[in-house]
Amino acid sequence: MKNNFKTYSKRFTEKAINSGYSEDNIQKCLKYAEPILSKGFPIIYNTSHLSSLVGYNKTYLKRAVLYSKHFYREFTITKKSGGIRTLLEPLPSLKEIQNWILINILYKHKVSRYAKGYVPNRSIKDHVRYHTNEKIVLTLDIKKFFNTISFNLVENIFLEIGYSKLISNLLTKLCFLEGELPQGAPTSPYISNIILISFDNEISKYCAENDLKYTRYADDLAFSGEIKKTALIKLVRAELKKVGLKLNNDKINLMKQNQPQIISGIVVNKKAQIPKTKRNEIRNEMFYIQKFSFESHLERINETRPNYLKHLIGKINYLLTINPKDKEFIEYKKHLYTLEKPAGNNV
Repeated sequence: MKNNFKTYSKRFTEKAINSGYSEDNIQKCLKYAEPILSKGFPIIYNTSHLSSLVGYNKTYLKRAVLYSKHFYREFTITKKSGGIRTLLEPLPSLKEIQNWILINILYKHKVSRYAKGYVPNRSIKDHVRYHTNEKIVLTLDIKKFFNTISFNLVENIFLEIGYSKLISNLLTKLCFLEGELPQGAPTSPYISNIILISFDNEISKYCAENDLKYTRYADDLAFSGEIKKTALIKLVRAELKKVGLKLNNDKINLMKQNQPQIISGIVVNKKAQIPKTKRNEIRNEMFYIQKFSFESHLERINETRPNYLKHLIGKINYLLTINPKDKEFIEYKKHLYTLEKPAGNNV
């Protein structure tokens, strides 16, 4: 890192002198830049500099933070557990800026190894596979997860990197919508992982001392082993309180081996697997598609969505991420791929 800064310092000084910077200003800039560069983060001096990095002018950045509600679209999805979840997705331009922040800043911030959701090279399978063949499984859920993560906690992430108050405030505002982390922005899940580093460390320390397994997928917490429910939940509540979060009392599930042990919608009793009811739903659809035709099946179930084929392939792909060697569903996927129209074929 010293060599990196030495090279940066030399190039910056040459350009700054040519641009008419005073020696005093040059030294101030380099003093600001050194700790940021030493930690592996991109240097951002001011709003103009950030606008050049993300590819949008200062006026756009200001509008995006002053009138943030106009830069999102709202839509709903059905939860796996039933009910409706409202998502707020940033418009493509703001999403591009947030992705820059995610890739160039947030991803360079290490998170706990117990955080399995929305981390590069980690997946839902990593979250559940540690909890198979256990006597007791406990799942907990954090209440109103993104909604209650405070602005100050997120701003502190950028301040601790070394960014100025102005830049830290601006970066945070670009990730917030009316005082909340929007569920639908690409930056929100990883920010939550950073906020929960100390929480994950404290909970994992307790679990290691008590021979328990622990993983977290966003707001879903999973534990397995010889669990002392009351003591563990008391600790989780106390550690969440430190970051202004609470447990969802309606989603505390203790599951023994003689009942389905389900973590984030996946059964883990013997091996990680999609529930039998979901598997049978796909089997039933594939039976009619293969025996009659895809078009006939759509008519039978009165399905009109133009992307239904991709939707069905997506469900099978998800099942195969959990159990990639499932020959039955591999064959289903192959069959559905034969039904897709070649690109550019409008016949």
